[in-house]
Amino acid sequence: MNNASLSLRLGLSVTLMGAALVLLLACLAVFALDHELDNRARKDLARKMLQVEHNLRVDLRSEDLGSRAHPLLDLVMGHDNLSLSVLALEARHPHLLSLGPALDASVGALRSDARLAFHAWRDSKGNQILTATRLMRLRDDTPVRVMMSLNRADDNALLQAYLHSTLLALPLLLLLIGAGARWLTRRGLKPLRHFRRIAGQVSAQDLQHRLPASGLPLELAELASSINVMLDRLDQGVSQLSQFSDDLAHELRTPLSNLMGKAQVTLARERDNANYREVLEDSIEELTRLNRIINDMLFLAQVSQPQTQITLKPLALADETARVVELFACSAELKAVALCVQGWGTAAADRLMFQRALSNLLSNAIRHCPEGKTVNLRIERVGNEVRLAVENPGPGIGKEHQPYLFERFYRVGSGRSRLEGGTGLGLAIVKSIMQLHGGRVEVSSSPLGPTRFTLVFVAE
Repeated sequence: MNNASLSLRLGLSVTLMGAALVLLLACLAVFALDHELDNRARKDLARKMLQVEHNLRVDLRSEDLGSRAHPLLDLVMGHDNLSLSVLALEARHPHLLSLGPALDASVGALRSDARLAFHAWRDSKGNQILTATRLMRLRDDTPVRVMMSLNRADDNALLQAYLHSTLLALPLLLLLIGAGARWLTRRGLKPLRHFRRIAGQVSAQDLQHRLPASGLPLELAELASSINVMLDRLDQGVSQLSQFSDDLAHELRTPLSNLMGKAQVTLARERDNANYREVLEDSIEELTRLNRIINDMLFLAQVSQPQTQITLKPLALADETARVVELFACSAELKAVALCVQGWGTAAADRLMFQRALSNLLSNAIRHCPEGKTVNLRIERVGNEVRLAVENPGPGIGKEHQPYLFERFYRVGSGRSRLEGGTGLGLAIVKSIMQLHGGRVEVSSSPLGPTRFTLVFVAE
């Protein structure tokens, strides 16, 4: 049963539920029928007792019960299951009249009073008897006990026949319910089989298949939409991974090719110490660049993990920005670029990661800033956010490039950036750091400049 199909499980469940409901309805029907037959029997006895009372009170005296009891005989005649007994209250004349089938003597022990009462009992043969009793008076004001009994054998036979026919029809009903449940579940689960076929076609090389969500029940339409969103994310992730692998191979191939080429050329013939020294210095430069790429990739892999957590503390951004600016003072002076810090603000941040994100932005700003110009760093609080903008007046970035600036190894003017030592991972690192802080990084640029990168933190 553990490996049974879902349609079989649902079919069996519906069949068992249907069987339980049929049995419950059958029991309720038997109970209702028995209750209704009992009510009808009581009403019939009550109506006949009223007629008996009228006849006794108007027409009959005690001495007339034996010879002039025709009105009472008419009430009982034609009813094989109906008996009438009139008993005197005095012990010397206990039995005044008896009409209909004879009953057990135990009927005389039933209590009678001025109000109509009903008694359900069984005779010596096991027949169910319903007896109505009441004290009445004859025309001569003689008190008598009137007992009218109804043998309910016919009612019991009707109940037995109904129950027997229900039990005979139950297997057929269960078969019909089971077949209908099987057909309905297979029809209802038909979209899932379609889902299975499409899922079998999806692979890492082919993520273009999507599930149709139109014309489905609400639950399956939501499932199809969720699966399509998941496939979109997987498709995007696989594409990014493939692109990243291509970019990484390209980035590593260039310095490795340079190292191998220089080594082969150097070893082709004897050279003096100055040539060897120059080759080694060039090799160290390429190895340094490789080391920087590897370190940046390891850092990205670390901060991109969903379970990565950092400790956020209140950080005075103006003070930390001044420290980072001081570190870049020499490189800015070599390019004759001025650095200007304005504003203040406190944000929840990790100090080392903040310094690394700002260092990447400031390094790019100094690199692309024209000589004699100023790189402005402006801190301001806007609502519940603290914004740190790094702006340089250099050449702008086209709008076609801006959506891709924070992707790994993406460069605008890749040749120049490579010659200047860039790895193409700086802005990707900035984006990952800001995501860890629950913030974001924004870019704003026009073709003629300036270019502004803004770190947006949650205000403390």
